Amino acid sequence: MKLILRILLSALAVVVLSKILPNVSVDSYITAIIVAVVLSLLNFIVKPILVILTLPVTILTFGLFLLVINALIILLADHFIDGFNVEGLGWALLFSLLLSFLQSILFSLLKEDK
Repeated sequence: MKLILRILLSALAVVVLSKILPNVSVDSYITAIIVAVVLSLLNFIVKPILVILTLPVTILTFGLFLLVINALIILLADHFIDGFNVEGLGWALLFSLLLSFLQSILFSLLKEDK
């Protein structure tokens, strides 16, 4: 049940960010849910591989290259999902940062229910 709530909160964050950021668009709420699921799957499967492959660059940049990896994950989700569009690496980077911030706020609401 908690997983479903986390996906729905992530979808809510995607919708909110698509309304705020001009170069990020989501066609519908169903698309936002699909984006949340695909992002979680990409973060679970692809991101660890990218982190291992780019470990020397990540160490040299003191971990800042992880932001670029997150933006690439967003662009990869943009490529796979038809109703989700992010215009460029800069907007993907900003979207990634704001999505992480919003998710941390929304997920903290789940932890308070205990």
